[in-house]
Amino acid sequence: MTVFDVVRALPGISAVRDRSRSMAMLDAILSPEWQYRYFSFDSRWAPGQEMASMRDGSGNDYSIVFTPAGAWARGFDHESPVSPLRVAPPALWPGLIDSVPAVFGTQVAEPAFADSDGRILRATVCFWREAADAEWHCGQVDVRVPGREDADSADWLFEVLVEGNAEAYRDFAEEYFETDVDLAAVRHVYDLAPLTREVVAALNSDLELVDLAEDVAEIGYPL
Repeated sequence: MTVFDVVRALPGISAVRDRSRSMAMLDAILSPEWQYRYFSFDSRWAPGQEMASMRDGSGNDYSIVFTPAGAWARGFDHESPVSPLRVAPPALWPGLIDSVPAVFGTQVAEPAFADSDGRILRATVCFWREAADAEWHCGQVDVRVPGREDADSADWLFEVLVEGNAEAYRDFAEEYFETDVDLAAVRHVYDLAPLTREVVAALNSDLELVDLAEDVAEIGYPL
């Protein structure tokens, strides 16, 4: 699966935002220490903007920025053969961002998404959807690399988001956090239902509902 498959599989912007908030809330419950979380969501990323993010602790990550104009996403796999760091000086893969609409120019140029020297966007995947669009879009990129069917790494970077269900998150979390994860509780959060002591305890018996107040506010999880 490449970026072309991802943009065909993703639902609308609001559904992607909801999935992202659910995944972030579940991670906050399973991993109270922020630095060990995989998925996050910042409803106060910037004035009028929210950001969903993933980081795997090994230098790979993604960001999805939600703005009044729509949503823009980039993903990065540091081992990808289409990484901008494959050459010196770094250079984005041809076609990756050439057709990004001007309304997302600020996101493309955001320093937080650049390499350590601030020289270039850290991206092997890029896609977007304007508010009035009927589908997601990506650039006319050719990511066919010998021996790699998923050279841009869109497949594994966005896998849980694309699958978009409680079972997919449960399977991911049990492997990543190395613990059993209650599926009914995951479904409750995927439905964006109000958190209860019982749901929190089912996911993390060492955590109290009150302990999540700051995370609930940051994620914008509905009360």
